[in-house]
Amino acid sequence: MSSRVVRYRDIADDLRNRIEGDEFGLGDLLPSESELGSAYSASRVTVRKSLELLREAGLVDSRQGFGWFRATDPLSQSLSRLSTIEEQLAGSGMQSDRKVLGFAFVDADDDVAEILGVDHVLEVSRCNLADGQPFAKVTVWCPAGLAAELSRADVQRAPFVELLNVAFGGATQTIGADAASADDAALLRVPTGSPVLKARRVTYDTEKRAVLLAEHVFAAHRTEFVVDLPHEDASWAPAGLRLVR
Repeated sequence: MSSRVVRYRDIADDLRNRIEGDEFGLGDLLPSESELGSAYSASRVTVRKSLELLREAGLVDSRQGFGWFRATDPLSQSLSRLSTIEEQLAGSGMQSDRKVLGFAFVDADDDVAEILGVDHVLEVSRCNLADGQPFAKVTVWCPAGLAAELSRADVQRAPFVELLNVAFGGATQTIGADAASADDAALLRVPTGSPVLKARRVTYDTEKRAVLLAEHVFAAHRTEFVVDLPHEDASWAPAGLRLVR
């Protein structure tokens, strides 16, 4: 009986040292219970007991569909005003970086063409990083006429709202839940099929013309969206809430 107690505490101590030594970044997945069991030659029950001990210490957490990960508070993104990921991260005291994955002028597919009202667009895909960790996969489409002077280096250093010579008037954002594709999972370092939040934003100029379409994919354990509800509103439901059928 005593050897079992020592054993799970030994595993917990070793994992604690690995976590505190930054082998796993904030929000990063740990090996699965099965993998940890093989690595430590321990039963799954023993491994889980070790992980529960670390959860009690606030070092790890778990989510259905994710497994175990190094504990971190999700970044709260306010929907009360138009802002970029960079602004949200900076406001939370986090270092924001971006890695451009693709940059090309392409023929717009039907959905993009209908929203932006053009047949040719600049399509940019990137990974946004928070303190060096992958935070979001972002794909942005912009009418080719507006983006004609932009280069890959431009979109690497700054968001579109800082690069375009446009008077921005606002945006509409739709957020839903989905399962991570294999490509998105690999980029965000989460299991394939695990929960993600998908946000689609259409940004308009002051003439109400759509000038940007962006799709964001967030690992669900890394972010949350916050809506302020004014007390004088007759309804307690967020404005724009609708049932997806």
